[in-house]
Amino acid sequence: MLAGLNDLDYGAWRWKTYEEVRAVAPGLFSRWFAAPDQVRFPGGESLQDLAARAADAVCDVTQRHPNETVVMVGHDSVNRVILMQALAQPLLAYWRITQSPCGLSEIEIGDDRTRVLRINETAHLEPA
Repeated sequence: MLAGLNDLDYGAWRWKTYEEVRAVAPGLFSRWFAAPDQVRFPGGESLQDLAARAADAVCDVTQRHPNETVVMVGHDSVNRVILMQALAQPLLAYWRITQSPCGLSEIEIGDDRTRVLRINETAHLEPA
C-alpha cells in the first residue's frame, strides 16, 4: 500500500453527507464545485496537497519499476489528479474528469513522454 494513493483528506467533512456540509459551510461547499483548486478542507487537505503526494507515489513506482507494467489502485480523487497531471491540466479542471467505481484508466509513462491511453473505462462492468 502506498500512502500517497490514499483518498483526499476531507478533514471535518469526512463521513458527512452533502446536505450536512452544505448546512454548516454553504460558501465553501459551493466553491468546492465551482473552483476546487481554491479549497482546503477544514482540518484536511487541498487538491495541491493531494497532487503533490500522488505525484510522489507515481514517481516512486516508476523509478522502482522502470519499463514494467504496474497496476495502481486509488480513490477517485487520487485518480483524477494523476490523470490531470498526465494530461497537463490545471486542478481547476478537477470535475471535468469522471472516475466511476471500478473504472479503469491507463497511463503510459516513458522516458520521453507520457500518454493517457484510456480514462474511466467501465465496459467490463456491463452485463454480458
